[in-house]
Amino acid sequence: MANNGVAYDRDAVREVLDKARAEGRDSLTAPEGRRVCEAYGIPTPGEGLAGTADEAVRLAGELGGPVAMKIVSPDILHKTEAGGVKIGVSGDDAVRSAFDEIIANAKAYNADATVDGIQVQQMLSGGQEVIIGATTDPTFGKLIVFGLGGVLVEVLKDVTFRLAPVDTETAISMLDGIEAAEILRGVRGAEPVDAGALSDVIVRLSDLVSDFAEIREFDLNPVFARPDGASAADVRILLETTEVAEPVRYTQEEILATMNRMMRPGAIAVIGASAENGKIGNSVMKNLINGGYAGEIYPINPKADEILGRKAYKTITDVPGEIDVAVFAVPAKFVPQALREVGEKNVPAAVLIPSGFAETGNVELQDEIVAIGRKHGVRLLGPNIYGYYYTPQNLCATFCTPYDVKGGVALTSQSGGIGMAILGFSRTTKMGVSAIVGLGNKSDLDEDDLLTYFEQDDDTKVVAMHLEDLKDGRAFVTAAQQITKKKPVVVLKAGRTAMGARAASSHTGALAGDDKVYDDILRQSGVVRAYSLNDMLEFARGMPVLPTPKGENVVIITGAGGSGVLLSDACVENDLSLMDIPPDLDESFRAFIPPFGAAGNPIDITGGEPPSTYEATIRLGLEDDRIHALILGYWHTIVTPPMVFAELTARVAAEAREKGIEKPIVASLAGDTEVEEASDYLYQHGIVAYPYTTEKPVAVLGAKYRWARSAGVI
Repeated sequence: MANNGVAYDRDAVREVLDKARAEGRDSLTAPEGRRVCEAYGIPTPGEGLAGTADEAVRLAGELGGPVAMKIVSPDILHKTEAGGVKIGVSGDDAVRSAFDEIIANAKAYNADATVDGIQVQQMLSGGQEVIIGATTDPTFGKLIVFGLGGVLVEVLKDVTFRLAPVDTETAISMLDGIEAAEILRGVRGAEPVDAGALSDVIVRLSDLVSDFAEIREFDLNPVFARPDGASAADVRILLETTEVAEPVRYTQEEILATMNRMMRPGAIAVIGASAENGKIGNSVMKNLINGGYAGEIYPINPKADEILGRKAYKTITDVPGEIDVAVFAVPAKFVPQALREVGEKNVPAAVLIPSGFAETGNVELQDEIVAIGRKHGVRLLGPNIYGYYYTPQNLCATFCTPYDVKGGVALTSQSGGIGMAILGFSRTTKMGVSAIVGLGNKSDLDEDDLLTYFEQDDDTKVVAMHLEDLKDGRAFVTAAQQITKKKPVVVLKAGRTAMGARAASSHTGALAGDDKVYDDILRQSGVVRAYSLNDMLEFARGMPVLPTPKGENVVIITGAGGSGVLLSDACVENDLSLMDIPPDLDESFRAFIPPFGAAGNPIDITGGEPPSTYEATIRLGLEDDRIHALILGYWHTIVTPPMVFAELTARVAAEAREKGIEKPIVASLAGDTEVEEASDYLYQHGIVAYPYTTEKPVAVLGAKYRWARSAGVI
């Protein structure tokens, strides 16, 4: 691989890395780091290694001007802490003195340290100090980091992350992805930094760590970014000391072959089926039968001849026909043997409801069933789950309550409790669901398998996922980037990334311990992140209702000035762009509102206006092509009661749709309890509406916009 036509010298890097690993080292010295950088064209200042004070004086003279002097020792990683750095050293006497002092400080810091010498380096100055680095995350693998550098990097933590490798376009997006991006563009008369040079360094570093997996962490800090280029003043490279195992991955075809049979099975076996009320195996059987599943159901129980009117079999191998999925409802200790029999029967999927595995500390038992599954080609969902629902097949393979309101939302959860919250919310709001899937311990099947299926599932329009971790972050990103081009995916990530203790040995590693990694990588994946369970559920419910916007111009029409202010605030918080109303459109709106109202944006029609004013302004907002989305703020009055507002709004929107006008409309209703019924009516007629809140409808609209931008449809 090469960048900008310059070939990389991989052999030079391999020689340096092999030497360090042969010596049992997990880090490179500064001169070794510089050689690695040179091999990939990463600019560094002129420097040399001095073994004596006289050599240091000679090097300083050759470099000219002030120099930086740094201890070079494989045993001293944090040079500043050891008193091993002097900067701005100028003159022969000062160089000699600095040499002696650094050596003395190093010995005092670590008397047993091997000292290779003193690095004498050309001083860099001017421009902005930034950090460019890489780290190996346990979830996502190689990550590239960019942000403000120097001594403030861990104080400000103004950084952004991307999966390696990154291309030039992604590298440039990183420059814009920090809070201080404006500083790089030049402020108060300062020249902007050379964005091309910075993005080039990012790409080269990304290529380097992608080519050499044994590089665990890589810091270029600070990198001096100037108007005429960029150069790394300090290099720190840490190495893996053990082999990193690659996760087991399946092809898209393999995933779909299993998932299609699991979600659309012709026959299901229930292992541990029971005729006794209160047993999980009894509940699963009843839900399958009463839920309307039309395929074959085979109860498996060695002590029964018949269960709920179905012939029972002692083992799954006794069943005469083909089986697509086996649902386990037996205690954990019986799972391994039953799973072997499932494998012998060539069943492609096993749904493991039982608990008592890794979640209770019994990792060995979970490892055993995973090994059995892989040996026999059985994919495992769970264990420790409530089961799963797939409404297009009237499939309720769970011990929980049935659910039959069909629609386009697929929901998944890692937690059983969250799964039940999903079920309850769906039932209360009558949210149409295609699937509800428990993932539990994720011993095998996980989010990327489900995304791969839902991406090609015509019955699913949006996916919402609660997750506590990602087993294979890279596989998730690949699947998410594929589906989000067509369908929104909402993710509620609980908890924070868990980095190993050794990660803090570099700036980049320490920074990667923050939730910012998930934030940036999920955004790179194209998913919409929710920060609360209610937001996840409301986004999932509302996004399929809203048409995809065709542009960024959002207009607020409100009957209450106070609501207009709060709605405007919510737009800012959700990255929505309030349209600058052009004069002709302003004049058109003013024709419908009283003189004491306010055009502009928000458009305040005032609270005392009759239904005709709401109707006229909403119709104008829908019919003007320059407006791309409407936010309505309703205020309960006797002149325009809540249901009158709801019915006229729904009618105007329906008339617009008949003309081919599809725009997202959300509404906030303030008033007495009648606004609850009015909000429900609006929602049922394609308008996302909520009583008593200005924030929630705008948040749902913002989620739709975030997906549309990431999918490239606006």
